[in-house]
Amino acid sequence: MAAIRADVMAIIAHPDDAEFAIAGTVAKWVKQGKIVVYVVCTNGDKGTSDPNMKPGDLARIREKEQMAAARVLGVREVVFLHYPDQGLEDTPEFRKALVRQIRIFRPNTVATSDPYRRYLWHRDHRIAGQVALDAIYPYARDLLAYPDLAEEGLEPHKVKEVLLWGSPEEDVNYRSDITETFETKLAALSCHKTQVGETLNADTEKWVRNRAKLLAKGEKFNVAEAFHREEVWL
Repeated sequence: MAAIRADVMAIIAHPDDAEFAIAGTVAKWVKQGKIVVYVVCTNGDKGTSDPNMKPGDLARIREKEQMAAARVLGVREVVFLHYPDQGLEDTPEFRKALVRQIRIFRPNTVATSDPYRRYLWHRDHRIAGQVALDAIYPYARDLLAYPDLAEEGLEPHKVKEVLLWGSPEEDVNYRSDITETFETKLAALSCHKTQVGETLNADTEKWVRNRAKLLAKGEKFNVAEAFHREEVWL
């Protein structure tokens, strides 16, 4: 199997997670000519308060919403793993699925949710982040971790950089200036109509804007997305 090269991979638990957490930075990367891909772990089939919405229908709608948001941002490809919402587990199967995607796309940077965030944090976010980190090191790197993948032509790959979103304030060490792409972030977020309404309501937009201002604290720019950044030395 021939590998498709991407500069950045975002591994996200649910459709819409990337738009809330990293879309401004994604749009900036795309403007810089970088190739960005998404790996969406769950189908989001529980993300509604509508008693008339069936899980299967919701999953199909949210996949379409995610594709629309990706087009707004310029994301090159979206891979859906279709695990059930609220159903991610730290299993060899899930870890291998992420290793497969890392070896296919061979990104320099992987972005995902911080599994070490304390207090309230969706369990799928914790599991996705932890399994993504394990997939990056050592499993994607080591030839004998999954020799059957190598036999398919998916050779080991070493990720160079990890960005974690949702990190506690004291762990944030990288703030991305999204001044020029903030409106694109809002446009992408607006695609997730099952989550934000037919039009992005004023309260949600205000929350997103205020959050971006808060994350720019101490910087010369006004709006940001914030991460814990680690270079992968091993």
